[in-house]
Amino acid sequence: MSTQPRNYEIEERHVEKKSDSSLVASTFIKYAAYIVIIFGVLYFLVHYVFPML
Repeated sequence: MSTQPRNYEIEERHVEKKSDSSLVASTFIKYAAYIVIIFGVLYFLVHYVFPML
């Protein structure tokens, strides 16, 4: 029984983690908008809704 040599092609991959600054900026803007909206709703509740109660 003869064994044939197996040919394995090994591909090297180097994964570099890149931080995309535009993605970071857009995420920051999104969460800043959420915070502004929440504080706007709280301001409305405190100044217009709660005094009526």
